[in-house]
Amino acid sequence: MYAFNKATGVLGMIKKTIRFKDTRVMLSLYKTLVRPHVEYSVSAWNPRYIKDKELTEKVQRRFTKMINNTEGKTYKERLDCVKPWTLEERRNK
Repeated sequence: MYAFNKATGVLGMIKKTIRFKDTRVMLSLYKTLVRPHVEYSVSAWNPRYIKDKELTEKVQRRFTKMINNTEGKTYKERLDCVKPWTLEERRNK
């Protein structure tokens, strides 16, 4: 749980400090600063329950909402715009 709180904190810092929220810039920041926290906790704690998997996806959902051209789109549409793998897909690899 600590890693998810840390990842959420880093997302908050990105939201407050970055003004130019282009898809390429934001994806680079996400891959560099946020995803390592989430992946670390997922490898140590493999969620079995749906509610726990949703907690891991919540971090990525929040990230995709921060990108400029994704307002008013569903999560799946935002993922298609940004094109990162869902955390579920990364866990299964």
